[in-house]
Amino acid sequence: MNYKSLILTFLFLGALNVSAQSNLLNAKTPDQIGKKSEAQMNSDNDKPLPYGYVDDRDVLFGKKVWEVIDLDERVNFPMYYPIDENMGENRKSLYTVLVEGIREGKITEVYDSSYFINKKSLEEIEKVLVLVDTTDGGKDQINEDYDAYMSGAKKIDEQFINVTELKAIDVDGYKTVGYWFFDKRQGELKYRLLGICPIIPDVYTMNAEEKEYVDLFWVFFPSAREVLHEHTAFNERNSASPISFDHLLNARRFSAVIYQEENVMGDRQIKEYMKENSQMQLLESERVKTKIRDFEQDMWSY
Repeated sequence: MNYKSLILTFLFLGALNVSAQSNLLNAKTPDQIGKKSEAQMNSDNDKPLPYGYVDDRDVLFGKKVWEVIDLDERVNFPMYYPIDENMGENRKSLYTVLVEGIREGKITEVYDSSYFINKKSLEEIEKVLVLVDTTDGGKDQINEDYDAYMSGAKKIDEQFINVTELKAIDVDGYKTVGYWFFDKRQGELKYRLLGICPIIPDVYTMNAEEKEYVDLFWVFFPSAREVLHEHTAFNERNSASPISFDHLLNARRFSAVIYQEENVMGDRQIKEYMKENSQMQLLESERVKTKIRDFEQDMWSY
């Protein structure tokens, strides 16, 4: 038996438990839960594992793919829950972590598409998240003295104003873009996540029979790793050892379906050439996945 490896394993598990408890067992008042002492913070060197440098000459094969993560699948629940945003700093959904990071200025690389060309401001995002509507009673007030209301001399009663705000419970899924590549130096197929995008209903169709879904924003994933590493997803098997969102996404601990791959036809989506046939779209998605996986297998076939 390798006693050195055994000791290191116990030390590693002990470090995980200390981190996961978040001062739960030592807190004297509820407000101390989740707060580490100054000595703990100084001893912690908890940062996301940095990516290794990959030279362009070492990439023997590469393929960029876009995938969609359905939050109705059980394996993806850690990204969706908790939908209750009042469970404290230690329990947040991935959507809440991303939006709060943008609002606090910690996540700045936010774009309107997966090609990361045009940035998207916080004001543009807020317009998609919140809808302020005036009821018929409020419109009647305006008609009584139109000029006064338009000039701001009078204000509509709050009871006649409906505010609809999209929250974590409304998120339907996520889109991701990533790059599969074969590293000839290490002789293995690897995946690098490049961006992630929440899919939410259009706030103007929230009360409609059929909702229309939109891409809220695209976050350049490498720039958001620090924030995602600070927040953890719930571990159903062991709540004392949660996993950070950064680790969850980098380790691909989720289920996703490829809906687009880079191609000569302007990176057209699968549904554009496999129209009105969901089964064929899924089969085409599996074909793209198999094509990428087979490249690594063929490298070791003689």
